[in-house]
Amino acid sequence: MQIRVSCEELKNIAGKILSVIDRKSTRPILTYALLTAKDGKVQLEVTDLEISTRLLIRAQTTEEGSCCINAKNFYDILKELPNKDIDLIVDPNRNELLVNCENIHYSLLVTKKDDFPTLLFDSDGDKFSINTDDMLNIISKTSHAISNDDTRMFLNGIFLQQLDSKLRAVATDGFRLSLVDLELDESRSIVPLVDGVIIPKKGVYELKKMCESLPGETINLSLNSSFLYISGLEQYFLSIRLISRDYPQYQTVIPTKTSYKFSVERNVFLESIRRISIMSNEKTNGIKIKIGEDKMNITANHQSLGHAVEDLDINYRDKDINVGFNAKYLLETIQTFPDGDIDIELNNELSPIVIKSPNANNYLSIVMPLRL
Repeated sequence: MQIRVSCEELKNIAGKILSVIDRKSTRPILTYALLTAKDGKVQLEVTDLEISTRLLIRAQTTEEGSCCINAKNFYDILKELPNKDIDLIVDPNRNELLVNCENIHYSLLVTKKDDFPTLLFDSDGDKFSINTDDMLNIISKTSHAISNDDTRMFLNGIFLQQLDSKLRAVATDGFRLSLVDLELDESRSIVPLVDGVIIPKKGVYELKKMCESLPGETINLSLNSSFLYISGLEQYFLSIRLISRDYPQYQTVIPTKTSYKFSVERNVFLESIRRISIMSNEKTNGIKIKIGEDKMNITANHQSLGHAVEDLDINYRDKDINVGFNAKYLLETIQTFPDGDIDIELNNELSPIVIKSPNANNYLSIVMPLRL
């Protein structure tokens, strides 16, 4: 293998693949990247056997070939080189990759590609397309609610489901829930999505990174019973193993009818919670919210530090209600809404609150109350 390639472009793709690698793996080959030169392009592939990534850039290919190289070591070298063109040459007799950049020279030990797992980035299953900005919107509004509890694997990701012409995304950890609907261009049923699939948290992160790298572009997705495959511009590919569990009946958590409703300015509410939560208990992050006629009273009490209180103006004319919340959950949820007023609905002190916005009609969030 002998190629000339932009160091800056190669460094860019080498940095993007590192988060896929499982450095705790007992298989050393899984800490390696497969470097391939072919058809005037150079590509890097990595996998942890659950998630795989392939990235391609243009290169001047004198001699095609491939080798496996320690991914982190390779990136560490690239990020210290000047942003010039570099030459990569594999010496097959010595299993070495020569990296030459002007008067800088490295000789890196490599292994043969035969030891690297065979990776797939496409399937014959159902295919559909989505804009990267729409996918980023889905992820930004739901990822905060993904559970970190390893004993409930079915909550450790985002649930995607097709409902008629809409793609629905749901995430919940049992304490809060976020739901986004997106209109699909597809009028046909995408079979795996009808019952729904769960994209694991690490896969969501890699998908987010892909969409951020391809702003305003269209990505193509295909599904089978085990994997989600995504490709963008024929230069960025992802393979994500889906969580093979049934997602809980999230619809039962969403109130079909609510008795009380009030509106509050999003940024004012957010800043008030931040201020008052400073005096909340470290274990519960608990704050109390009292809703009265055109007033909201937010308080927190810390046994060792003291007390905090703030009053806000709201649009409300009904009975007084006192509710406790985890301030962290409330903050993370409200942050996902656009500027302007948000509407908060509830039934009583023990029922979940529903948060909506007139500026985001396809989105709602739920936060469970906290007993204080």
